[in-house]
This record gives sequence, C-alpha cells and structure tokens, in this order.
Amino acid sequence: MSSEVAPIIKNGANPSHGTSGFSLNGILNGDHDDLDDTTTKDALEGSCDEESHGSIAAQGFCIECEDQPAQLHCDTCQDDYCEVCFAAQHRKGSRKRHATKPLSSHQHKRAKLESRPSENDATEAGDSEASGEDMQIDGGSDDGLEHAAKEGITGKTSSTESTVGEWFVNRSKYIPLRLTLGERKFLRLLEAALNVSEYTDKIDTIGFGLSKAKRIVHQIRELCAIMSGLVLSADYKQGQELFADRDFQANEEFYQQIFELGRRHKIMNPDKMRSTYGKLMYLLQDSQTSDVKDLLNFTCVKPIKTVYTVLEEHDALDLLRDDLISVATKEISAEGRSRREIQKDIKLKERAIETLAARYERRGHSQEQIRQCLYSIGDNHAFLRVNRDPCDKMISYLKQYFHPTQAKDSKNSLAIKNGKGGARLTHDHSKQYAYVIQSLTLWREVLHDMFQLWTLAEQDLLSENVPYRLRDTGQGLNRVQAAPKTSRMMHVILDRAQKSIGSWVGSSVIHMGDHNVPNALVFIDKYSQIYRILLPICNALSQIPKLVESPALRSYIDDEFGSVDSLRREILGDFFRHGFDGSGAGNYFDAGSCIDGRLTSAWNWCSSLEKKRFFPIFLLAGFTGFDGEW
Repeated sequence: MSSEVAPIIKNGANPSHGTSGFSLNGILNGDHDDLDDTTTKDALEGSCDEESHGSIAAQGFCIECEDQPAQLHCDTCQDDYCEVCFAAQHRKGSRKRHATKPLSSHQHKRAKLESRPSENDATEAGDSEASGEDMQIDGGSDDGLEHAAKEGITGKTSSTESTVGEWFVNRSKYIPLRLTLGERKFLRLLEAALNVSEYTDKIDTIGFGLSKAKRIVHQIRELCAIMSGLVLSADYKQGQELFADRDFQANEEFYQQIFELGRRHKIMNPDKMRSTYGKLMYLLQDSQTSDVKDLLNFTCVKPIKTVYTVLEEHDALDLLRDDLISVATKEISAEGRSRREIQKDIKLKERAIETLAARYERRGHSQEQIRQCLYSIGDNHAFLRVNRDPCDKMISYLKQYFHPTQAKDSKNSLAIKNGKGGARLTHDHSKQYAYVIQSLTLWREVLHDMFQLWTLAEQDLLSENVPYRLRDTGQGLNRVQAAPKTSRMMHVILDRAQKSIGSWVGSSVIHMGDHNVPNALVFIDKYSQIYRILLPICNALSQIPKLVESPALRSYIDDEFGSVDSLRREILGDFFRHGFDGSGAGNYFDAGSCIDGRLTSAWNWCSSLEKKRFFPIFLLAGFTGFDGEW
C-alpha cells in the first residue's frame, strides 16, 4: 500500500477536508454537529444511484420537477409549480385549500390547451355528418367531397378548422410512417436475424469470460453479419455492393435503416415482433454506451421516421391543415350501417386521398409518398378503434348497468371486501364504481397517447445519459433503468384523468424504474396489452343477442341466468368487482390500488375466467383466449 493512500484509510476521511470531516472517528465520537456538510453531501451523493434533489430549480421552472416551466404560483407555499406537480402535491389534506394564481407567461399556453378539440372530434370527425348525408357521390364529383369536408370535418367556424388542423400537426409528430413493400422485405430480414440471435442470453448474465463491452460488440457484429448474409442470399448484386469489403462502419446507414424499420413497425403494430422487439431494443440500448461505440466505430440508432418529419422535409405540412385531411384519414366503421352508406364513405375517402395527393405533390415528394403519409394517419385511427374504443364501451356498460351511488340488491352491488373472493381492497358500491370508472378513464387516456408514450419510452431506453443496472426483481434478471420522459408524460396523463373524473380513489403512484416496472420497455408492454383484456369481453357481450336467436341457447340462458340483461350484468359485475380488487401480485406490498396494480388485477381476473359459471357463454361467443385473434 502506498504512503499516500494509507493515511486516508486510517483516518477514515480525506485529509483535505480537515479533521472535522465525514470520518469514522467523528461518527463514533458522536460529534455530529461538527460534521462538514459539504463532505457529508459528497459522500452520500457518491454512494447513491438516484438523482439528487438538492439542487435549486432554475428561475421560471417548477420547484418540484425542475425541468418544466412553472405555470402556477402557490400563495401559501410561496413556490412556483407546473400544473402536474401542483396537482400531485396539493391533492389531499390542508394543501388542497392553498390559494394559487397563474403565471402570466403561461396564460396563453393554457388557453390554447383548453381550446384543443376532443379526441373523438379529431379522430372520428369524418364519421359525424358525411356518412349521414343523402347525396350522390360519383367518381369525379368534387361538390360532394367539398360538402363533406366543410360539414362533417372542419365544423361551422374557422376557429374549429384551425384547431383540428393543429391537432393533426401535433399528432403526426408521433405517428410512424407506414412501411413500403421494399421496406417490408428488409423487415423480414431483421426478424429472421433476431430470431436466431442469442443476444440477451449472452449479455444479460452474471459471470462470463469476456468483458461486457466486448461481448456486446461481438454480438452486434454477429447480428449484422447474419443480416449481411441474408441480404447477399436474397439479392446477390446488392449484397456485393454493400458488403464487398466486410466493413461494418462503411455500412452504418444501412444497419441504422434496418433497425429503424423494426422499431417503426412495432409501434404501428403492437401485436407483432412480440419475441424479438425486446431483444432489438436491448441491443440498441447497449450500442449507445460510450465503451461500445468506441469499439464498434459506428452507431446503430437513428430517429424514427414519422409523418411530420417526412412532410416537413418536403415543405408539405399544410397537408395536415387541409379541410380534406379528416375525410382522407377517417376510420370507416361498418357497425349498424347499410352497405350503401359504407360504400359512400369509401368513395369519399378514396376521392379525398387522390385530391390531396395531386394537390401537395412536390419535386422529390411523389403522390405515392403523400398517400403513404395519409395511410399512416389512418393506421393511427385504426389503432385507436381497436385499442382505445373498448375502454369507452366498458365505461358505457358500467353506466348502463350499474348505479353510481346505490345498488338495488347484492347482484347489482360492486362492493368488495379484503380477503373475500381474493380481493385485497375494501370498497363499498359507490367507491368501487368510482374506482372502476377512473381506472378505465386512465387506460383510455394512456391508449389515446400511446404513440407519444412509445416515442418517449424509446428515447428513455436509448438515452446515453441514463444507464441501467442488471438486478433480480423477483421475476429473473431485469434491466432496471429510470425513465424520466415517460414518467413525466404519465403524470401529465394521470393529471388529465383526475381532472376529468373530479375525484380519485386509491393510490396515484406510478411505478417506473423499480422492481415492479423495471424500465420503459416493460411499461409499454404492460399498457399495450389492455385491448387483449377488454376486447374479448366486449366481443362476448356483443355476441349474446345473437346467441339467443337459437331457441335452445335462449332456453339455456333464461334457465341459468334469467335473461340476457341479467347475464350481461353478471359478467360485468364480476369483472368490475374482481378485475379491480387489488389482487394479482405475489405479496401485499406490490398489490393494491396503485396505477400499475389496477392492470395487474385485471390480468389476474383473466387467468381465473375458466372457473366462472358464465365461461361457457364466452366459448359460445367465439372466445379462444385473451391472446387469440378476434
């Protein structure tokens, strides 16, 4: 041991801090008042993995989160907050009565947010009046198209038109561009390479011969070599041009494009790449570390190509503000409508797409690329219909079959009690009703902004400044990583849901970067499964009226359940009680009424569906499983 190091270890502190520093002798002697605050702070910060909260917020920023502009001033606390942090800090107790005043610099911003159109107005605006008009639509009729645009889309005033246009502009920033036919060939190449790769098995393990950075570089190069071989076998000429010298760095742009295609495809299709997307994101996450970049000599990550970036590049953003944008991108539903009405909407949509493609064609920006942008926005609306609309249906079922405050009898009661039927919460009927409706409302808000959440989750995962730790979370080794951007957005969504409901039952804790939700990838995976829970239930309930058309099945339902309404009420009542009872976790600490615990309880109800007495009804309605095709 060197002479310079020995005194430091002997005294328990660095001599440069003096004898009153943070030393072992000082602690044992009880001289706590003489401890150097600076030394103590440095020692604690050096041993802590979490962010330091001791810094003072910059002027004009929130005192709590420190990274958002302040919007409210609390007269009692004498502090400035953003709206989300203020709502979280002043939700209960005496703080709830604190007086506030808005900061003048954000009044204009707040007014703009409050004037934003509702989600249904923007995403389904084309379904309102255009489909109900009794007008003749010919192949070349522009009058009917313009009439539909003005009456059914942009509304009656110019302010509404402007607001809807800006909604599409903001929305397009997070809508990935639909893949072309040529890109889909490369996508299949990527999936084939990921299927045979053993990346996570080789990297996410404890104890190995080589250093982790060298293992990561070896696995990334191996995956790129596999893709190179597949390209060569599929197109020999292109493969020779790309990989003649076997230089990975020279083909950096090609690999970035391939990896970006996989990420873009997954966001647009959450049910695809279920076993390979996590492997891809962990590979890209490791490739962002400085040690790996130095050894690899190229980066694998490029920004996601979105509708907004493509249109902005070709100076065509006015397309998103055009009157016809809602007609060209609306989702056409066939439920409860005649064939004539459906065909009329299809013709309107096709005509609007062709009109916009011809109107905004640019040099270097063909009509086919414009159609691709419009189809991508339409894909977003289709995503909302499949994922978000079941939440709306369940909310309508809740309001239709159950009273908010009073229950007529035990069959109509949603009350639950801790320990009864597996429940871990105790709620009376009115409290459970509020708990269910606010949970469904929160899920709806999350799914409505899922593309934006997904974009932020990828930014957190691929951030060079937010490292991860490999830890045993009770479900195997997981990468535990903070997700500040995703967490911030979730708090904004939670605040919006709380304001729409008016009150909040249960905990409002959002798990992120802990053993419950280790990282943003796990968070996205959890909430992208909501439609797998609700959609089969909604489909089964909608099929019951068709089942009773058979005399034998009607007799069975009447004898067993009393009536169709009684059957529906029993299914819904059981789900609303035990799908939101705080159960599903391995212990009482991880279960309960937190934001993520509500989804855990719903999955737990799904696992016990086979034991319910109404399970045969699900089978008769075509149910194959919560992971099946509908």
